[in-house]
Order: sequence, then C-alpha cells, then structure tokens
Amino acid sequence: MFIDEAAIFVRSGKGGDGFVHFHREKYVNRGGPDGGDGGRGGDVILKVVPTLNTLVKFRYQRKFIADDGKKGGVNNMTGRSAEDLVIPVPPGTVVYDDTTGELLGDLTDPDQQLVVCKGGRGGRGNPHFASSRNQAPTTGEKGVPAEERNLRLELKLIADVGLVGVPNAGKSSFLAAVTNARPKIADYPFTTVEPNLGVAELNMDTTLVLADIPGLIEGAHQGIGLGDAFLRHIQRTRVLIHLLDGMSEDPLADFSQINSELALFDPELSRKPVIVALNKIDLPEVQERWPEIKKQLVAKGVSEPVAISALARTGLEPILWKCVELLQSAPEPLVVKAIPVYRPADDPQAFTITRTDDGGYKVRGAAIERAAKMTYWEFEGSVRRFQKLIETLGVESRLREMGIENGDTVYIGDEHELEWQD
Repeated sequence: MFIDEAAIFVRSGKGGDGFVHFHREKYVNRGGPDGGDGGRGGDVILKVVPTLNTLVKFRYQRKFIADDGKKGGVNNMTGRSAEDLVIPVPPGTVVYDDTTGELLGDLTDPDQQLVVCKGGRGGRGNPHFASSRNQAPTTGEKGVPAEERNLRLELKLIADVGLVGVPNAGKSSFLAAVTNARPKIADYPFTTVEPNLGVAELNMDTTLVLADIPGLIEGAHQGIGLGDAFLRHIQRTRVLIHLLDGMSEDPLADFSQINSELALFDPELSRKPVIVALNKIDLPEVQERWPEIKKQLVAKGVSEPVAISALARTGLEPILWKCVELLQSAPEPLVVKAIPVYRPADDPQAFTITRTDDGGYKVRGAAIERAAKMTYWEFEGSVRRFQKLIETLGVESRLREMGIENGDTVYIGDEHELEWQD
C-alpha cells in the first residue's frame, strides 16, 4: 500500500535523575556526598533508508517515544544513558512541525539523519553542590524533561523522469513496457490511483528511474480529482515525459490543460525539460491524425514531438535515450529549503503570573517550570535552591506585589502545587 502522508507524535527520553547519597563504609565517619549523575535520555532521530518507498509504517504506529536515562547510583556511579530511537523513513521525506507548520528537514540522501527531539540531560548528583561551607549537601537535580512534538511527514518520490498526462493517456502502460513495474492497467480513467516507480535498464551502465503520476484533470492543483496530493511527486523529477492520448477528442487542449496545472501548482515544473509523445500510434485513426497534431505542437513551441505506442512497444527506446541526454544538463532534484523567517527569541527566564479561580497564583515560564520539574521536593537543600531561583528570576517580588499571603497556593505550571510561607 502506498502512503505518502503521515502525522506522528514523537517524544525524546527524559534525563535520568541525579542521586542524593552519602558514602557509607565501616570505619569511615562522615562519608562525603557520592550520589551519581543521571544518564542522558534518548534522542528521536529520523534516518533515510533507501529501500523504503512509502510511509505505510506510520499508518499502524503513530507514537514514537525514546527511553529515559537511568538514575545515578552510589559511589558516584553515573546512570546508564538511553539508546537513541531511530525511525526509518524513505528518501524524499519532508518533515514539518505539525503544530507550527515549520519545516524541520528534507531527507533525500541515504543514511541522512535528522534529530527531531533531543534527549534530556541527566540530573546532577549531590557532589556537584558541595562547597567549603556546605560539605554535606542534600541537593540534587532530577533529569531535564523530555521534548515532544507532533510531526507531519510528506513523501516526494525521487525519480529521474516523471510521466504526466490526462487520465487514460497510457502512462501506466508506458511504465510497464519499459520497466519491471506492474501498475494496474485498464481502459478507463483513473486506473492509477497512486504513484508507481520503475527502473528502466538501457544497458549495463545506464538506468533510469521513472515515476508514473496519476492522471491530472482541470483543477488538480486545487485538489480536484486525485488532486495536488500527487503533483508534489514530480517536483523532484528532473525530466518530464508528457504523454498525449492519441484517441482524445482534442490532444492539444489536453496538452495545454496539463501544462497549466503544472505551472499553477509549482512554476518550476513548467521549466523542466520535457519530451512530448503522442501515444497509441499503432491505431490507424491516430496515424492519420498525427501529422496535423505534430504540426500544431511545433507551432506551440514543442521541440521534436514524437509518436509512440506503449501497447505495441514502438518508439519507446529513443525516448529513454533522449531522457538520458537531457539528464546530463538538467538541474539537480529539488530539495525543499526552509524560508528564513525572523522570530524574536523568547526569553527563557520570562514568566507570567495569573490569579486562579480558587484564589491562588498560577506561575508560567520556561525556566521556572523546568526548574520545578528538576527539583527534589523531599530534600531541604533542593527546595532552598528552588527558592533562591524564584527570587533570582523575580517571581517572589512579583508575587508580593500582587498581595500574596501566608497559606496561599502557588501553582508552577500544571504539575506543581506549593503553599506560600514567608
């Protein structure tokens, strides 16, 4: 089954918690702090696997969550770091942040990788907080929280040559005739309902990868018919073969219509090298019409239009060699590039405080919420460290300005509820 769009959820691993511990050994008094650091959480990585050609895997699995790092241990033992979660994707996968629409990457090369979520750093054990004034710190850090994202994946097939034309022009028959591909073929429109790839071997040293794109109709760039979902698959092709249906009432009108749809979807498509071929020349009525059709095509600026028969397999090899010739000077396949957009950098130390319905105070901010998640609330030293942070960030003074009193509830993000005490 061919799937060329997918929406998935990814989350990296949380960093392992640092350990608060003091060395214990017979005959050793007052063993110093020896809590180990936590291990690093696993990254989530997309990796190109050349043997894949569809996103069908993501139809059955939509959540990908990396492992967390392990907690630190005694004797300064660092927790085990988690393995990265590597997700295989086919060449031609374009990755977007589904929430913001931001382009994250365009994966085209074999083994190319993209880190979409970074694993959290491990928390520090209590030896990091020892000082000459505090030689037995009960302070430690929990691991850095995980990152998570909703991603949208789009697949754009990578091929040398793209076959375009109206429904029933014979594109599937052409592909089957010149390659080992076995697309569905029948004498009615929209036989092809998904793109097909095939490899044509001209000789031992020359091969072409061809993509058969479902037939285009008027309005396809707006999603009408099979729509623009398939038009993007020819964006990466370097040469186009435009097949005309020799039995169409007006092949010239079909030719103009397809060119318009390509230009409206992406102006770059109309600039690609193109070979125009009238199909079904094995039929007597088409042979009779060919001289006039050829004359009109030349008048429209088409260079060297040809007549072929995909069914009878006549005139096919010269077209393929012409493609090889055009590929020598054709531009490289399109790679999607992010458009630079200036966005003011968010201040990680910024915060907001709002009143809640129960009379409490809700504090939100990247730095303060992250610090709360990394605090060991059961250890007095860690709590004091958090108190010092809210003073440094200006949260404490702001709460006092808003009239906070003893016993009032302070919410840090959505996960922590504290009671205010002077």
